[in-house]
Amino acid sequence: MGLTPPNSRANANPRKFDSLEQEVFLNLWRTYDRLKAFEEEVFGNAGLSAQQYNTMRLLKSVHPDSMPTLVLGSRLISRAPDMTRLLDKLEQRGLLSRERRPENRRVVEVTITPQGLALLDELSAEVRDCHRKQLGHLSPDSLRHLASLLKEAREPHEDETNLSLVDE
Repeated sequence: MGLTPPNSRANANPRKFDSLEQEVFLNLWRTYDRLKAFEEEVFGNAGLSAQQYNTMRLLKSVHPDSMPTLVLGSRLISRAPDMTRLLDKLEQRGLLSRERRPENRRVVEVTITPQGLALLDELSAEVRDCHRKQLGHLSPDSLRHLASLLKEAREPHEDETNLSLVDE
């Protein structure tokens, strides 16, 4: 009496998400998971992680100048839990160099080396192809709209040092 039969539409499609925000977040997360496989292949073939590549990309953006380690860490797309180790690995490969400034020994300046620049140049066509595989099916208008929405979504959660994070 008044019970809904077990095979009715009401029970067939229970609510999948707790909120619209959760649905969007989980879609972002799933999308990232699908798209990162493409970049992992490109960077893995070069013996780099995506975070190491991004570190070198940021250093190239200020080349021939250097960037303090703390500034570099704040500009990474995802936070490096062990920035020193990340930089150690790149320095051991000769892709960057670090120097303490005599006027303030607490500040470590990081500079991309010619070998680092050469590796980025080698990877540039592969990285462009990777991005085309990831998002090339979207129209330029859709890409601009998506970029705008993503910036709008993260803006209240970023500090001033990260506002131009992906624009560099």
